[in-house]
Amino acid sequence: MINVVFSDEQLTQLSNLQHTHPHPVIRRRALTMLLKQQVTPHHKIARITGVSENTVRAALQSYNDGGIELLTTVNFRKPSSKLKPFDAEIKEHLENNPVTTINQACKEIETLTGLSLKNTQMRTYLNELGVRRRKVNSIPAKVDLDAQKKYHDESLQPRLDEAKKGTRTVYFVDAAHFVLGAFLGYLWSFTRVFVRTPCGRQRFNVLGALNAITKELIMITNDSYITSIQVCELLKKLANSTTLPITLVLDNARYQRCHLVMDLAQKLGVELLFLPPYSPNLNLIERLWKLTKKECLNSKYYDNFGLFSGAIKTFLNTMGSTHRPQLDSLLTLKFQVFTEEQVQKAA
Repeated sequence: MINVVFSDEQLTQLSNLQHTHPHPVIRRRALTMLLKQQVTPHHKIARITGVSENTVRAALQSYNDGGIELLTTVNFRKPSSKLKPFDAEIKEHLENNPVTTINQACKEIETLTGLSLKNTQMRTYLNELGVRRRKVNSIPAKVDLDAQKKYHDESLQPRLDEAKKGTRTVYFVDAAHFVLGAFLGYLWSFTRVFVRTPCGRQRFNVLGALNAITKELIMITNDSYITSIQVCELLKKLANSTTLPITLVLDNARYQRCHLVMDLAQKLGVELLFLPPYSPNLNLIERLWKLTKKECLNSKYYDNFGLFSGAIKTFLNTMGSTHRPQLDSLLTLKFQVFTEEQVQKAA
């Protein structure tokens, strides 16, 4: 039996530790001391705190040896991988040659170092090294990375800064074409789910202008085509919506770069800021189209075109109130600007 003596001051300290210390092990040790002070048997202390009797005795002995200072010391032994001396070499290899599977990582690192690890050990080692299993993404092959960065830094960002100050209104413009069909997603289900898909190619077109600051969407919709006529209609709507200078960030679709649109924009005093070719990553509204598919189309069947288009229109009209947290998180004014180094790594 280990005898432990506590002063009133020490009991107060232990009580505070048990209620407020951020580390669960220290809170558990403090509770062990308080239970011991109440002459609780060791086996009951072990049951209450969820540890073994040996752990209870070790905590009591620590207190006798070094008081509360030693009791609050956490010094767990963390095994080190035998690959640790090769960290720099392995990191350089994986940066230049990403692997697709843990098995491949085991083989390549064994070839590199002469050391063999099992899959679970390799997974732990890679996590400690900072390597994660990440989905490979794509960028257009013809994208000009320097032009994108220059556009972002010299054209887009200054106008967004004005918009944040309230001296300019910036809209991101794009058209989405939602085809009536099956949008297949993932579901948590007991068995595989099959979604009915309609026949035909009916599509619901949305030409939208997304306010960079308020996230308000002004749109023109139809079930035929988006042409320069619809773009001009949108321009008039936007010009009537504010007295501030207006900038539209938009891609290089022909119906947006035609003389009809550009002449009307000049007449209305609307600046057209065309994106560099192949730069959807710089158009904020592209993220909204993905959210629209996720929220009201993925893994859902609509019996007719009216229900299909109505679901999309309802979502876009009400998202400001029904999906505000998602919009605030998704539609931030931070844009992915790629570097040559990133593209080479992904090659």
